[in-house]
Amino acid sequence: MIGAGTQADAADSFDPLRPRLIRVAYRMLGSLADAEDVVQDAFIRWMGTDRRAVREPEAFLRRTVTRLSLDQLKSARRQRESYVGPWLPDPLVSDEEQEEDEDITLPLMLALERLSPLERAAFLLHDVFGMGFDEVAATIHRDAPTCRQLAARARGHVREARPRFQVEKRRGLEIAEAFFTASRSGDMTTLGAMLAADVSMHSDGGGKRPAAIRPILGLRQVMRLHKALAVMFGKYGSTLVRAVMVNGLPGFITREADGELQTTALDVEDGKVRAIYVTRNPDKLRHLH
Repeated sequence: MIGAGTQADAADSFDPLRPRLIRVAYRMLGSLADAEDVVQDAFIRWMGTDRRAVREPEAFLRRTVTRLSLDQLKSARRQRESYVGPWLPDPLVSDEEQEEDEDITLPLMLALERLSPLERAAFLLHDVFGMGFDEVAATIHRDAPTCRQLAARARGHVREARPRFQVEKRRGLEIAEAFFTASRSGDMTTLGAMLAADVSMHSDGGGKRPAAIRPILGLRQVMRLHKALAVMFGKYGSTLVRAVMVNGLPGFITREADGELQTTALDVEDGKVRAIYVTRNPDKLRHLH
């Protein structure tokens, strides 16, 4: 049986690493709740480990979290096959002053969903978290040449999703606030001028709140939807909580007519909104309360 002193010692060494470990697990899984569960499982295992024999606790725990995430990812992928409507990763928000992972944008996380679990792990560990291929190999139980191939294949798949001309954060938040004002007030002229011709809109309600079950594609269709939504906003209301960065993209949090929160993220390129990501599933918004 593990004594209280041992538990305290384990917590003292683990807790400073917890935020970084959650970051690894979240990038693997796209779910904050699942990431926290995985990291808590890693802590339980850490309590039962002979910690005196571990020379690099962070590397040891990162390997543990990655392996647990790989196991979790298999069941998560099965669940997403029956998910109602578009699936979006849980929204992680930050204010203008807060640091964030600017390379890990929402479109990139969606591109990661198309990779195999091992490709995703190799790419994230090497290209994003800066691990050498020997350490990647030890983490996912493959040899280093195989890990190089996995990362290279993944890199090819996600190259197009990486931000090429990322909007400056302050300017992005200004665009987000202008988008909110135009869309809620029914100013379709201003809204239309903000959107790219090939704009798309993705709404994640998870079957628990009203949302489009397929992406809305093209300027005409997105404008038609927003014209109808503006009538609803005018009748029932939609309140801006604050403009924030959502998974590396400018956006905002709102409180909608049903009292629930909602996040909107805007993929902006060359001053135009090319994609709109709306998260309405209340299970994905609990941490924002």
